[in-house]
Amino acid sequence: MNHGMKPGPEHQHQHQHQHQHQHQHQAFHELLRSLRVWDTELPGFEPGTAPAEPLPLFHRWFTEAAAAGQPEPHTMTLATVDEDGRPDLRTLMLHDADERGWHFASHTTSAKGRQLAARPEAALGFYWPAQGRQIRVRGSVTIGTPDEAYADLHARSIGALAAALVGRQSEVLRSEAELLAASEAAWERAGAEPEAMADTWTVYLLEPTEVEFFQGDPLRRHVRLRYRREGHSWQRELLWP
Repeated sequence: MNHGMKPGPEHQHQHQHQHQHQHQHQAFHELLRSLRVWDTELPGFEPGTAPAEPLPLFHRWFTEAAAAGQPEPHTMTLATVDEDGRPDLRTLMLHDADERGWHFASHTTSAKGRQLAARPEAALGFYWPAQGRQIRVRGSVTIGTPDEAYADLHARSIGALAAALVGRQSEVLRSEAELLAASEAAWERAGAEPEAMADTWTVYLLEPTEVEFFQGDPLRRHVRLRYRREGHSWQRELLWP
């Protein structure tokens, strides 16, 4: 055995790759630790003055987030569970929030649509770093009427209609060319038939059983106010941060 042999090109390449990966990870780690959170003046929140129900407070915080310059305050994370009990999530748009619940929309044939059909429960998460606030909503999910789905789809842009007409959300895409062809056909149809309907487009309503409001504090004395539904009323309670 020749212990004096130099490493071959393949071994050298592997060593260089490992060294590069370690350097990239160290840079990532340093960047991660250097980032600041809530680098702004945070508003106060006195939970004792909060309303008896969560919806008015949500409306108020949403309006304040938009006024504070929070980009896309209507984006939210939707968490669902699949047929095997495995959690899943994605970011999408809030379409409304009223006495019936928090509204969003999608195709029944999408991954979230199939998951909600199997287990109609979900959670929503809003994060507004402009004010150090987040809101968590949990509850059961029901489906709106076809008229509501039609109104929802046509209240938005022609691009939203075209995207809905493409359909096939969450399916495996075989090629970019296939998407391009389907998208061009959908845009053409949306322009020619602005009243067209995507049959699988559905409005979902999350009726909350729990809503938590989180207000960040620079001293880490965060305020967490949770509303829990008990029968036809809401119970309010503070949580340790």
